[in-house]
Amino acid sequence: MSKLKHRFAVATAAALLGLAGCATSGGNTFFDDAATTMRVKKAIYNDPSLKVMDIGVTTEAGVVDLTGTVKSKAERTKATAVASKVEGVKRVKNDLKVE
Repeated sequence: MSKLKHRFAVATAAALLGLAGCATSGGNTFFDDAATTMRVKKAIYNDPSLKVMDIGVTTEAGVVDLTGTVKSKAERTKATAVASKVEGVKRVKNDLKVE
């Protein structure tokens, strides 16, 4: 029974995301920003030197804001470089603190 509930939840979520995508007129920054945030988080996570860092990511109108702490200035710079290469990023605002 729980497998059925799980499949129903996944199917419902997929349908809602599909409908939301169809309903946008190409200028819906909420979904664009959410996708950009996820891509930046994934890029930071996939970078071995940043994977374990405490880095928060938010995006508004394509501007990515990095917050949290890193251990060095080099890691701070690296986070900016990684984020700026991600599709959909217009600018990176780096508010990371060095421990």
